[in-house]
Amino acid sequence: MEKPLSRDDLIRFIRSIISNEQVEQTDSFYVLDFGAIRSLVDTWFHHLPTVQPFYAVKCNPNPAFLGQMAALGTGFDCASLAEIETVLCLGVSPDRIIFANTCKPESHIKYAAKVGVNLTTFDSICELEKIRKWHPKCALLIRIKVPETSSTATFKFGSKFGALPEEIVPLLKAAQEAKLRVVGVSFLIGRRALNFQAIQDAIETAKATFETAAQLGLPKFHILDIGGGFSSGPKFTEAASAVKVALEKHFRNELADDGLRIMAEPGRFFAKSPFILATSVTGKRVRGEVREYWINDGISGSFNILLRKNHDEIPCTPLTVENPICLEMKTWSSTVFGPTCDPADTVFKDFELPELNVNDWLVFHDMGAYTSSRGNDFNGFKTSAIPTYIADKN
Repeated sequence: MEKPLSRDDLIRFIRSIISNEQVEQTDSFYVLDFGAIRSLVDTWFHHLPTVQPFYAVKCNPNPAFLGQMAALGTGFDCASLAEIETVLCLGVSPDRIIFANTCKPESHIKYAAKVGVNLTTFDSICELEKIRKWHPKCALLIRIKVPETSSTATFKFGSKFGALPEEIVPLLKAAQEAKLRVVGVSFLIGRRALNFQAIQDAIETAKATFETAAQLGLPKFHILDIGGGFSSGPKFTEAASAVKVALEKHFRNELADDGLRIMAEPGRFFAKSPFILATSVTGKRVRGEVREYWINDGISGSFNILLRKNHDEIPCTPLTVENPICLEMKTWSSTVFGPTCDPADTVFKDFELPELNVNDWLVFHDMGAYTSSRGNDFNGFKTSAIPTYIADKN
C-alpha cells in the first residue's frame, strides 16, 4: 500500500518552493500529496471492498485532486450543474456520477438529462414533479431522514434533507403514479459521526424502506447509498466495521444473491489530509508577552472552517528563515490574524509559537476539506487564486 509523504519530506518540499528564486513565492499556497490520495483510496477499498465511493465534489473541487480520484476509479457526488460539468470535463463517464441534491433547479435537471447523468435523489413531491417533467428516465433514490438520537455528528443534515418516516409511503406512491423509477435509498448520518450505533440505526431504517417499497409493489430496490461523514484514521476502521456488521445483519440476503449495489458519498475522508497550506507572515505586533501576527490567508478564505471547528484540530508547523528548527525555540502566547479588515478574521488565539518575523511561514496540515471550496475573495484577498503545487514520489 502506498504511503503519503512524511511530514519532514513535506516540509522539505515546501522549503524548496519558498527558496526557489525563480518563483519568488511570498503568497500562500497549497501542496497536494498525490501519494496520500492513493493511500486513502487503497485504505477505503481494503476496509469497505463492496462499497463504491462517490467523492463529494463540494468538499474540494481542485482539478488536480479530482483528476487523481477519477484515475483511481472513484465515482463522484455532484450537487449542481457546475460540479457535473467539472467532472465530465475530466473524461469521467456520466454513469460514475450521482446528482446527490434533493432540491435541484430545473435548469440543472435539464442539463443532467442532456449529458446522461441518470441517478439522483429526492425527498419531496415537488422534486418528483420537476424530475417527471424534465428527466423522467432518471433513476431515483429516496433520501430518508435517519434517527439522530444516537448520532454524535458535529454537523447534522436532518433539518434540511431527508423524508420523514410518515412521508416515505406517500412519496413512493407518488413516484409510482408518475411512472418514475425509484431504485433505492440514500441517507447521511452527519459529518464526522463518532457514534457508530448511528450507522447501524440508519442502515436498519433503510432496510425498512426497502421492505415498504416491496409492499407497495414497486420494483425491487437494488441500490443503498450510505452517504458520507467518514473520517480518515483509526475511526474509519471502526466505522467500516460498523457498516459491515449492519449490512450483514439487515441486507444479508441481498448481499448473498449479489442483488445490492452499495454506494457512499465521502468527502472529508479523501480530501482532508492530502492538502497542506503554507502561509507567510505579513505583519507583526508585540504587546507585552503576547505576539500578534498577520498571515496572508484567513477566516474569509481557507480558514472558513474555523467557524465550525476548534483550531486545535489543525496541526501547525512554523518555518523561520533564520532558524529552521523552530520546535527547539522558546515559544510565546500568540494571536494569528488573517489579512482582511474584518476584526473577526482571527485564525488562532492564545497559541504557542516561536518568535516569528515578516516573511517567516506557518504551515497548516490537513487543510483539504471545506477550505478553499468555502473561501471567498473578501477585501480582494482571492482564495480562488491560491496556487497548488503537486508532490508526487512517482
